[in-house]
Amino acid sequence: MSQLNDPDYVREQYATEGNLETRRSVWHPTADGLDPVNEALNAIDRALVGDAHILEVGCGTGVMAERINALPGVTLVATDFSERFVELTAVRGVDARPADICYLPFEDAAFDVVYAGWMLYHVRDPERALNEVRRVLKPGGTFVAVTNGNDHLAELRIAAGGKRDITQFSSETGESVLRRRFADVRRHDLGDPRGLR
Repeated sequence: MSQLNDPDYVREQYATEGNLETRRSVWHPTADGLDPVNEALNAIDRALVGDAHILEVGCGTGVMAERINALPGVTLVATDFSERFVELTAVRGVDARPADICYLPFEDAAFDVVYAGWMLYHVRDPERALNEVRRVLKPGGTFVAVTNGNDHLAELRIAAGGKRDITQFSSETGESVLRRRFADVRRHDLGDPRGLR
């Protein structure tokens, strides 16, 4: 098991918002001006047909949840492994609940869209997590997953005093991992946020 998906490490790293904010501060739009957060929000918006129930897994401090919640006709539930992040997301006026993506506390086929932004590399059992996502998605629903490339994450980890760690869900592996559970997978790569590639 990688340190990145060790539940104790993840719990420690995200007990407060400081480490997440440090990680978030180094990411910027790509050299061609594309913002990965905006691109993810656009993908969610394109998936909406009328009123929609959306689940965000790994909501962090609720920055994206607040933006999703502002989309017309949306009923959003945001979840996170970190109790502190659930509190911070709820302060933003979002229905936020503690939950583990491997054991989602929702009925089958409850959501039109599930969103996982920069969190699947932390999951200890990606197969179980994706089975849960599949279970709570309505037939024809959309799963939007965003992740880093291994090289991007390696630079970040080394800059933070860690070591390079190949993850089980990255831009290099994500498509093949998703194809094991979803028939229609559409990949959208963005350039390196610092234009180094």
